[in-house]
Amino acid sequence: MTGDLTIGTLLESENAAPARLIASKMNRHTFWCGQSGSGKTYALGVALEQILLHTKLPLVILDPNSDFVRLGDIRDDAPAAEAAELATRDIRVRRSTVDAEHPLLVRYMSMPLRSRAAILQVDPLLDADDYNTMMHMETDLQLLPDHDLVGFMRSHPDRVRHQLAMRLENLGVADWKLWAWGERTVTDDIDDGTDATVVDLGGFATPSESRAAALAVLDHLWENREQRVGRLIVIDEAHNLCTPEPVTPVEKLLTERIVQIAAEGRKYGLWLLLSTQRPSKVHPNALSQCDNLALMRMSSPRDLADLSQVFGYAPEWLLERSPAFTQGQALFAGGFVDQPSLVQMGARLTHEGGSDVKVPLR
Repeated sequence: MTGDLTIGTLLESENAAPARLIASKMNRHTFWCGQSGSGKTYALGVALEQILLHTKLPLVILDPNSDFVRLGDIRDDAPAAEAAELATRDIRVRRSTVDAEHPLLVRYMSMPLRSRAAILQVDPLLDADDYNTMMHMETDLQLLPDHDLVGFMRSHPDRVRHQLAMRLENLGVADWKLWAWGERTVTDDIDDGTDATVVDLGGFATPSESRAAALAVLDHLWENREQRVGRLIVIDEAHNLCTPEPVTPVEKLLTERIVQIAAEGRKYGLWLLLSTQRPSKVHPNALSQCDNLALMRMSSPRDLADLSQVFGYAPEWLLERSPAFTQGQALFAGGFVDQPSLVQMGARLTHEGGSDVKVPLR
């Protein structure tokens, strides 16, 4: 990676001096935080555009609110040189909406056994027979015809396979639009070495399907970590995938995987950018591993106290200014800036995927 990333201007500087992030220090985990209405998602888009323009760092963006699905859609008012350069980037968007041109698909049988079992809510101990059967049916499932997983399992005389088929039906998993069944998947795009892969999680019918999609992507990245391909994993609204108190089996595995990447991923080139509204909504074992901080408006004294405790490199007197930030203003601290800085974020080059709903006027 070369060059710095110009993200806006330094507040209170003479002549609106440019504010820059150090590109080479994006090989650290980053926490991006700001309350609703602070401009957090817009500002994150500014930074991601600069990463695409000035580095070869591949992005994988887990996008629960479909905010980044237009990352490759360049604005008419974008500077010509930057627009032309950005247009050369390979940005692929996998949509979860019905009848999407490029649907978000994953292979169920390519997921680790623990993840497949979690989707079916099969516990290794409480459901020992079911789990053990799943362990020993790997070879048979290579013969699976097309889409009919339930029928295939019911065609076998084993009673436990029939129970698993019932789980698939009762939970609705067999009918999820997520499964590829031989078609191209989002992990195929990632393996192609795309500049950015946007994983749109916002259009699925249930949260379970959305979280299963995220788990499949993170599992794939972790299982291929030995390739040591530097990659920035952006998790927007990270509290949806890395909660301090996960409940369902898939939520627990998701949180475990993200914490694992936070603790061990740096040496493999897996770097997290966790974006959320409040630090208390993200698992502390992931939060504590972040060496970079971007903080936008935050009014809660408790949240500011938490940030001060976790991110000792951010001066408390600057953190205390956060409640007075206007939209688009932010504090940057940590390794990716020369010194803690207050910044007015610059303009986007691409369109936002989502926006606030306006109050209708008469």
